[in-house]
Amino acid sequence: MRITRGVIGFVIIGVCIMAAAYALTFGWNFFAPRTRPKSYNLQIAERLKAHVRMLSEEIGERDLEYYPKLAQAADYITKQLESYGYAVKLQKYTLQDKLVENIIARKNGSGAPNKVIIAGAHYDTVVTPGADDNASGVAAVLELARVLKNRPTVNSIEFCFFTNEEEPFFKTAAMGSQVFIRQAKAEGEDIKAAVMFDMIGYYTDKVNSQRYFPVITGLFLPNRGNFISVSSNSGSRDLSAFLIKSFQRNSRFPIVLLSTNFDPAIDFSDHWSFWKAGYPAVMVGDTVFLRNNTYHTSADTWNTLDFESMACVVEGFSTSLTDLANRQKG
Repeated sequence: MRITRGVIGFVIIGVCIMAAAYALTFGWNFFAPRTRPKSYNLQIAERLKAHVRMLSEEIGERDLEYYPKLAQAADYITKQLESYGYAVKLQKYTLQDKLVENIIARKNGSGAPNKVIIAGAHYDTVVTPGADDNASGVAAVLELARVLKNRPTVNSIEFCFFTNEEEPFFKTAAMGSQVFIRQAKAEGEDIKAAVMFDMIGYYTDKVNSQRYFPVITGLFLPNRGNFISVSSNSGSRDLSAFLIKSFQRNSRFPIVLLSTNFDPAIDFSDHWSFWKAGYPAVMVGDTVFLRNNTYHTSADTWNTLDFESMACVVEGFSTSLTDLANRQKG
């Protein structure tokens, strides 16, 4: 079969277009910080590691298919919170003839206790040990609950650990965060903001390690996956701006706002439930599969994570959440 020059030309053009499109998914800001500061609080880093190893290595995959493991994870989280001095509320519901539960620990505010800030993470997994997704987020919220327990705030903070965030329940009424919001509305709870921590453990200083979608989105964004991101929708811009400004006042760790509605991963967590209900909410994370290639695979293990960087994130957000809970607004 004879191949004409025209066909060869079209093939070459097609390959060039595909290569250019792929290249344009990477961040183009090579002047963003090339390395991350290390945490000086190694105790926080060690506690985070201990939580992640327990959930992902000792317990492992935790979902309805592995129901005893899901229950074991819930029991571990509950006992940790009780050891910090919290009275833990278990929000139970039945799914596929199994009893599942959200776990809630409330720190009451001194001035406006009826106004509530939510700090949350999901503790279930899908086909994976779930170190980054989402033992890292659970570990962060556990450590935030410990650090903030005796820190005075005007508004209340509820530390929430949601079940059934993953498929096949994602974006359905069976999600733990959906159940939580329905009950909160029925009880007239005044939720002012929600901050979800989902996949906060994977960092790299390598060039071309951070991707974005759609193409050209990363034109002004970091090329290296060495930052923590805050994902926000248009209704949560005031919240995301406040949190980032507070974080930057108290931490040198790189932080980036992701707010494009075209990002396929922008609503990939429980903050979607709060958006759907009309509450300001953000997701704090490492950009999911746009950086971490172990996403939803058996390779999502604790030894792929950077616990000193995680400690920096927790230290920074401990101040940001305190500032948010002391905010006199609304």
